Amino acid sequence: MTHKAIQSLLRKRFALAAGTYGLALMLFWAAIFTGYHRASLAQGLVTTGLVVASQAVLGWLFLSGRNLRFRDPSLTEFQVLLGLAWQTWMMASLEQARGTFLVFYPLILLFGLFHLPRRKFVRCAVLVFFSFAALNLWEGYQFRLPDPGLAALQVGVLFVVLAWLCLYASYVQASRLRMRQRRFALQAHQDTLRGMMRQLEDLVATDELTGLYNRRHFLRLASRELELMEPGTIHGLALIDLDHFKRINDVHGHAAGDQVLQAFAGVAGACVREGDVLARYGGEEFVLLLPNADPDRLTACCERLRLAFTQVELVGLAVGNLSLSVGMTLVCEDDDLDDALQSADQALYRAKRDGRNRCCAAWEFSDA
Repeated sequence: MTHKAIQSLLRKRFALAAGTYGLALMLFWAAIFTGYHRASLAQGLVTTGLVVASQAVLGWLFLSGRNLRFRDPSLTEFQVLLGLAWQTWMMASLEQARGTFLVFYPLILLFGLFHLPRRKFVRCAVLVFFSFAALNLWEGYQFRLPDPGLAALQVGVLFVVLAWLCLYASYVQASRLRMRQRRFALQAHQDTLRGMMRQLEDLVATDELTGLYNRRHFLRLASRELELMEPGTIHGLALIDLDHFKRINDVHGHAAGDQVLQAFAGVAGACVREGDVLARYGGEEFVLLLPNADPDRLTACCERLRLAFTQVELVGLAVGNLSLSVGMTLVCEDDDLDDALQSADQALYRAKRDGRNRCCAAWEFSDA
């Protein structure tokens, strides 16, 4: 979840708390008008103003984003303690209706049930119990407690409710911890699966021996390049065949042939630019696609590759006179890939017929 989404959620949560304050103030004024609250009208207005002011400050913190500067951006513990303080202040002036408003204590604690750590939640619950018990003891000490037995019963009921809430909070926190651990484990498994999928895609798209793209992946990439061609764009396409490769296999063995193929892949990788598509087309044949290439650039790239391959020296093998032949063609918009490959193959055949170790272009053949 992004920081913006979390901040939006915290603002909605504060709006819920502010709405609860509004309902509590309505009941507070109902208690004043019905005579169950000892506060005067002026005291009620002052209390209401202070409550509204405290919520306005909190609202400003959340709307301005300054809550993010605190260790706990939700300010859950502060909001719970503030709510408990206002509740105790209101309860101090209630008489027979005190038990009715006692329900707000658990309601305030529920606000922090999913966000407060267990130790902080228990600390807030202990504060609730001692605040209410101290309030009744003080009034009993001053002989202003209307019904001591009822007050003792209310303290006992509050103790049971708070004890249950603490136990339930522990259960909730343990459940959230287990869910978080499972989520992390699931995320780790998903990351592992993504890595395996990427490796599988690489295996499917890559020739195992040379590390270059395989024929299937090249055809997919080339088809996409042709579909995305803009008007006036020209691509270069070349088929490359290693000369006398069968003789190398017959004289020196297939291991030597594999080493030659790997050597070509290393040389070719150094000769092409980023964005060029080089693949093993089959056996000792390779294919090269150069996006946005004119005849001169295509010819220069293929000649550079041909000359570099003739200078390759294989370690531990006396294979000399390595060479390759190249057939080149140009691909324009709306050209068919199969036709372009056929044209490059015909140019490659001409290079082989003319003595190998050379680059032949299809456009030169057509001009002839």
